[in-house]
Amino acid sequence: MVRFLIRAAIFVVTAALGLLVASWLLPGFHLDWEGLLIAVVVFAAAQSILAPFIFNLARKYASAVLGGIGLVSTLIALIIASLFPGGIRVDDFVTWVLAALVVWIVTALGGWLLPLIFLKKKVTGRGAAVRG
Repeated sequence: MVRFLIRAAIFVVTAALGLLVASWLLPGFHLDWEGLLIAVVVFAAAQSILAPFIFNLARKYASAVLGGIGLVSTLIALIIASLFPGGIRVDDFVTWVLAALVVWIVTALGGWLLPLIFLKKKVTGRGAAVRG
């Protein structure tokens, strides 16, 4: 249960970081500070629901595009999050594509690196307690 909560927290943190990095790097990507929490929660929820759904569809109907599933689900999650007022606003098509790429890269790296940092310490501490 603790491991699940840590992974969920890491996912929300990486989603927030991805959105913040996109707002800093892309002039057409606007993130309102008042709506940051709503944008992060909506994006993270949409991403966590859409990714497995789109993956299963692609696996069933178009296995050649499985590598791009993360980008597609990130783009759709950004679109859904932008529908809520006071959060995300994107100016043009190119910014949509670049924002999806930036957010996907940041969340992928964070989802890969942060568990190594936080969950390894937890496992190492538990292993030492069992041996000691």
